[in-house]
Amino acid sequence: MKILSIQSAVAYGHVGNSAAVFPLQRIGVEVLPVYTVNFSNHTGYGAWRGPMISPDDVREVITGIEERGVLGQIDAVLSGYQGGEGIGDVIIDAVARVKAANPDAVYACDPVMGNAKSGCFVAPAIPVLLRERVVPVADIITPNQFELGFLTETEPDTLESTLESVDAARAMGPSTVLVTSVERPDAPADTIEMLAVDDQGAWIVQTPRLPMKANGSGDVTAALFTAHYVRTGDAALALGKTVSSVFDLLERTLASGERELQLVESQESYAHPREQFTVTRVR
Repeated sequence: MKILSIQSAVAYGHVGNSAAVFPLQRIGVEVLPVYTVNFSNHTGYGAWRGPMISPDDVREVITGIEERGVLGQIDAVLSGYQGGEGIGDVIIDAVARVKAANPDAVYACDPVMGNAKSGCFVAPAIPVLLRERVVPVADIITPNQFELGFLTETEPDTLESTLESVDAARAMGPSTVLVTSVERPDAPADTIEMLAVDDQGAWIVQTPRLPMKANGSGDVTAALFTAHYVRTGDAALALGKTVSSVFDLLERTLASGERELQLVESQESYAHPREQFTVTRVR
């Protein structure tokens, strides 16, 4: 399997491609990483150095890959945080080029916009770009519950309303939706859930809620789910493997006392996920 991953990169820590590439490689995926920024560290530190890559330069890298004749071998295009409208145009164009070369290829979009605690932290134009232009060409999207609501202009806060919001998102274009953090009032305390929906049904997994915030965990989640789903076509199986791997990664990171994901130390959790959580069909 080959995945073209168009995301940010940092030298220190793990977000964007610096979070997604190694777990994908560890499960046997050939990754073609294309960088949209090359920063010293993620912006959550409040200070960073390094360049944003211009949309024209990102497009040039993709054109160079195309000139090697490998776009027809790509099984999936993966994108995450989009810093500006120009990058969105480049990604949409790259998806079109890949699908022209391989009609079976899919596009997985992590529509990064914010979260319930922080609100929307991207430029005002980005949610509109995602809603109107990017998500409609995606096959898979991996929003958190807040982003799902923002995309669909709904307020998902129960399992039923979250499923309705997923249906609204799927009506926009994507056939598969992974909601990476579902919170609802009737769930047991100190738990959090992940929900996957495709044409075959809907499945949910519940895990303990860990007392931490880990930059890059969403990037790992989107990458692993995309790879497992494209390989198997089984949303329930992909969900179970992804949740297990990410939970063990987060648990190991919490135990380490470090701020950054313990990505390398957790590699066996990607290669051999314990699948310790029950996947329940809800529709």
